[in-house]
Amino acid sequence: MRTDLCEKFGIDHPIFGFTPSEHVAAAISRAGGLGVLGCVRFNDPDELDAVLDWMDANTDGKPYGVDIVMPAKIPTEGASTDLNELIPAEHRAFIDRTLDQLGVPPLAEDSARNEGVLGWLHSVARSHVDVALRHPIKLIANALGSPPNDVIAQAHEHGVPVAALAGKAEHARRHVENGVDIVIAQGYEAGGHTGEIASMVLLPEIVDAVDGSAAVLAAGGIGSGRQVAAALALGAQGVWMGSTWLTTAEYRLGAREEGKPSAMQEALLAATSSDTVRTRIYSGKPARLLKTKWTDAWNKPDAPDPLPMPLQNILVSEAHQRINTAGDPEVVAMPVGQIVGRMNAITPVAEVIAELVGGFDAAVDRLDEIR
Repeated sequence: MRTDLCEKFGIDHPIFGFTPSEHVAAAISRAGGLGVLGCVRFNDPDELDAVLDWMDANTDGKPYGVDIVMPAKIPTEGASTDLNELIPAEHRAFIDRTLDQLGVPPLAEDSARNEGVLGWLHSVARSHVDVALRHPIKLIANALGSPPNDVIAQAHEHGVPVAALAGKAEHARRHVENGVDIVIAQGYEAGGHTGEIASMVLLPEIVDAVDGSAAVLAAGGIGSGRQVAAALALGAQGVWMGSTWLTTAEYRLGAREEGKPSAMQEALLAATSSDTVRTRIYSGKPARLLKTKWTDAWNKPDAPDPLPMPLQNILVSEAHQRINTAGDPEVVAMPVGQIVGRMNAITPVAEVIAELVGGFDAAVDRLDEIR
């Protein structure tokens, strides 16, 4: 399982693993892929800097990248306006009422309140770029398409290629025009922010649209070596995977005790590929989440319409904190793709990658026999 991207990035396998966990990202890199750390959870640039210091020390000299959330157009973020003031009272009332109905207790009085993931804001994302470029990163990916042109230029000045997600062929062409080096073709099946076209249709469309002017990674619905082989057969030069890593042994975010699955992991392990929903309730933009009592509540007649980004994230941030603290697998707010149906055990990252490589080899051998 080798493509030109293996030589470009100095990796053994063209497996790019997105994760908010530095422990998972480092393990992916050590196992021969490229771990890509999601930065949106870091409100404080100094905290991100410290985590990247940890990455530098724990990747055994192997390459890694970062993922930011930055719109190409610089928004007006209301420098003189408290964004909390823009959230309607009826939305806050709905949140309080719903959490009470779901039996989610309030936070302890001495708990620090999460007032929103500021990484959704353009200014904070720019600080993430500045911090990341002080480290030996090998890739900057943007979850919202092309970064601003000056950010792309800044990355290129440091010799760092830029990747951007695309849900349509026209998005891919625009990325290339903007100077993006790698287009991530993300199908409808994917977790988190995703479009409306399925991977089997989208991937060859994007490969044809960029016509060799950028490398293409396949994302959405990939969790086995057979699916990696299918992606490469459709023209991709590698795969971009996110959901699969949520049930790895190294994923420690939200774990209640060492060595035990978190409530989120318990929910994922029990889910089928039918147990996800695409909704705007997580961030204000369409994103695929695990279907739970929390997502069901937003479909009821008394539920308000989700707010635009970043207001929706600010609205639900403390609710997500309460849900995570409560530890009820039936009430989870977590982005995940339809591949969740294959995520049936807590598995070390190295074993996941070994299974991907072995499954890929078996699929290629089977095709050779047919041919």
